[in-house]
Amino acid sequence: MSDPSEGKNILERVPIDPPFTLSDLKKAIPAHCFERSVIRSSYYVVHDLIVAYVFYFLANTYIPLLPTPWAYLAWPVYWFCQASILTGLWVIGHECGHHAYSDYQLIDDIVGFVLHSALYTPYFSWKYSHRNHHANTNSLDNDEVYIPKRKAKVAVYSKLLNNPPGRVFTLVFRLTLGFPLYLLTNISGKKYGRFANHFDPLSPIFTERERIQVVISDIGILAVLYATKLLVEAKGAAWVTCMYLIPVLGVHMFFVLITYLHHTHLSLPHYDSSEWNWIRGALSTIDRDFGFLNRVFHDVTHTHVLHHLISYIPHYHAKEARDAIKPVLGEFYKIDRTPIFKAMWREAKECIYIEPDEDSEHKGTYWYHKM
Repeated sequence: MSDPSEGKNILERVPIDPPFTLSDLKKAIPAHCFERSVIRSSYYVVHDLIVAYVFYFLANTYIPLLPTPWAYLAWPVYWFCQASILTGLWVIGHECGHHAYSDYQLIDDIVGFVLHSALYTPYFSWKYSHRNHHANTNSLDNDEVYIPKRKAKVAVYSKLLNNPPGRVFTLVFRLTLGFPLYLLTNISGKKYGRFANHFDPLSPIFTERERIQVVISDIGILAVLYATKLLVEAKGAAWVTCMYLIPVLGVHMFFVLITYLHHTHLSLPHYDSSEWNWIRGALSTIDRDFGFLNRVFHDVTHTHVLHHLISYIPHYHAKEARDAIKPVLGEFYKIDRTPIFKAMWREAKECIYIEPDEDSEHKGTYWYHKM
């Protein structure tokens, strides 16, 4: 089925008032797409773990045998391959947080907790803040992350970095440190009355009933840190860094890249409280094409519009469900097939701040602009 956006200017703004409801979209999706299978979901976990082990075995066994120049080339290949497959496991952990892994919440939380903790992500803490993001997507007042600034609030350093070298620095900083800083300091997140992060159980991000699970998330991260310490003592810091820590950093980089491109695009609006509603916000995302990595990432890259509308559909049904709602979505659906590096550079250059159109009656609808 062809995409509604094919042949059109991909940067053309999406409409803001859908003529359909969430119920209309659900009715268009085959009933089996809503079915979750613990056996099928577990197959993908086992598959990815086997592939990750094969990559580890090959790197650990053969790279040390290579002459020095070849080893320097082989390590980045391993890091890319291992980070890619581990990102697939991270995506499955993310599905657990949406109760899309199985029909049993306890199983979902156990699997998600183990997978995310191993990849230095506090499972329950991120699950709850991510839930808030889904509930308030593209709301300037209540969204949890990727909240752009208005022109008057653009920092001086952003203006100084508005040039090719500055954009390179900004992108490298965002990809490498963006996720850890978001977890630690809530950078680019919702502004609360006080300091907020994902490790403090008393953080304003969380409700009273969620605080004990934030502690459990912290225990999971501490356990992985301790296991990493034991590995360093047994194998050495260089070995642990090359075999494990750099691939995990790669997972975080892929996650930031994917979500940044899903939520940053000239065609997508943001809303203040005077105009935001849930369906408007959920439709203000865009699918991306990561080529062969779409499959490695369990299709999260090009089914994101569907995911924000119905987040509990498992990834192995997501493409079919996406294609089923395309005729209903019409021009409200967009996929940008621009090559990823080109798209990343374009968004960093063009999407600097947001402002409403001066001649528009929708004063609470904001669009991206460049400096």
